[in-house]
Amino acid sequence: MADHALRTGAALARAGFRRFSTYRQATIAGLTTNMVFGLLRYYVLLATTVGAAGAVAGYDLAQLSSYVWFGQGLLTVVMLWGWTELSDRVRTGDVVADLLRPVNPLWTYLATDLGRAGYNFLVRMLVPIAFGAIFFPFYFPHAPATYPITLVSTALAVVVCFGCRYLVNLTSFWLLDVRGAMTVWLACSGVLSGMYFPIAFMPGWIAAVLQYATPFPSMIQTPIDIYVERGGLGGQLLRLLVQAAWAVAILALAHLVQTRATRKLVIQGG
Repeated sequence: MADHALRTGAALARAGFRRFSTYRQATIAGLTTNMVFGLLRYYVLLATTVGAAGAVAGYDLAQLSSYVWFGQGLLTVVMLWGWTELSDRVRTGDVVADLLRPVNPLWTYLATDLGRAGYNFLVRMLVPIAFGAIFFPFYFPHAPATYPITLVSTALAVVVCFGCRYLVNLTSFWLLDVRGAMTVWLACSGVLSGMYFPIAFMPGWIAAVLQYATPFPSMIQTPIDIYVERGGLGGQLLRLLVQAAWAVAILALAHLVQTRATRKLVIQGG
């Protein structure tokens, strides 16, 4: 049973990888956009370090540069915005077919999303990082263990972000039109995840609450902080533990909400 589930998940992940690898022109366009916005973000943050005598909120220039280019690549890996596939299928009624399949839709979409993330990691993430490392000051980890920890953190970031997006899409079972919930998600996720600027720029107590009491930093902020080695090995492992806890909690909540949504779908007659 477990082997069958693993084979099914692997097949879905490969399908997700192949699906997104076919959009080559979109990939090139997205990379160009990432580079342009990366340059804008870099020079804005550069101005903050100049005004703070070379460092701000514990980040030096090389760490902030890495923050920008790592974040630009990570944005497409976790797919912070733009996913409405499930809500679209709820609106059209096609979700009924998903519910009739032997594999839970939550795990189907998660496996496919992991395949998509794998493709974007190889193309949409590594290219901006290489660009930043070549043309700008860049932070390279001192401890070899940082690299595998960063990879694990990136995978957990994908899972946490997927779970949050899935929950937003599930609201369509009740709201029918997901645009309102999606607008709230877009407004909150960019700021609270650390996509626009490091959460450490905020007052200390706000940053601490966001870091541990919300899942948002686990999507962007945490993998970057692990890569630039904030807090040393102890800080890295603590951040990884928080990420893992949020990944489990978000998926469990998504499963619960989906179960309730399925009951509602049956009551409404499909």
